[in-house]
This record gives sequence, structure tokens and C-alpha cells, in this order.
Amino acid sequence: MLPEERKFAVDTNVFIRAYRDPGFNAALNRFHSAFAPFEYLSAVVAQELRAGMQSAQHRARLERVVLEVYSRRGRVLTPSRQAWSESGNVLAEMAWREGLEVGKVSKAFGNDVLLALSCREAGVVLVTDNVRDFGRIQRYVQFEYTAPWPEATAE
Repeated sequence: MLPEERKFAVDTNVFIRAYRDPGFNAALNRFHSAFAPFEYLSAVVAQELRAGMQSAQHRARLERVVLEVYSRRGRVLTPSRQAWSESGNVLAEMAWREGLEVGKVSKAFGNDVLLALSCREAGVVLVTDNVRDFGRIQRYVQFEYTAPWPEATAE
């Protein structure tokens, strides 16, 4: 499939790893260069990135350099009411089938379920470094994800 036929959203963990690792940051920038016209930002990811900022200065830079770029282009994916409802159903099913203790589920894992559902709704492929959790979620929710990085050529 040609890249122009796909839309992509980058997961929080990819942004964080790129912030910490110069080589991974260079790879993320190459991804942005190749896929910018097809890239979206999830409001879930924006919330997680904002929550991780340690200062007002870092938050302002995040807003200017990352978040506003997607917002200006109208490329922010917001989970629908249906996605929120279904995320609760998925967590309940995981509790029933796997013995997951919903009260002990991390906020990040709950957000991952919501992110998967909202990407599915929008027809967006999630680019993530967390294939373990998203593979687990995919047993309950059909959505597309890829480990960094998707190919920029036809398959």
C-alpha cells in the first residue's frame, strides 16, 4: 500500500524516546519528513505529553513545536463518546477473560485502549514502540499499529 493511502499517529512513547535518544529523534524526524502530509496527533497523546512536562517552559515549547503544528492543520484526533464507552467494555472484557484487576490498571494502559479505539475510528495506523501492550489490546480490538517505522515505499 502506498504511504499516501495511510494515515499515521505517533504514540506518546515514541515522542518520549525521541526526546531522550538523539538517534531515535533523527529517525522520528525522517518519519515526519516522509509522512507529514499523512500524520495526525491523538488528543490522548497530547494529554500524556502535557502531563509529563516538568516546567512551564517545557510545556510552552511542547505546545509551540509539537502540539500547535497538528492543531493548526486540523489534524488532532479526539476520541468519540463511542470510543470512551467501548474502552470501558474492552477493559471489562479483559478483566473477565484475563483476570485483569480494573482497579489496578494504570492510567497509561487505559489510555492505550482509548488510543487504539480512536485510531480505529479514524482509520489511522498507530506508530508505537509499545508493541507488547498494543498486541494485547489487539486481541480485543481490531486496529492497525506498527513498530517504528513504517515503510515509505509501496509494499
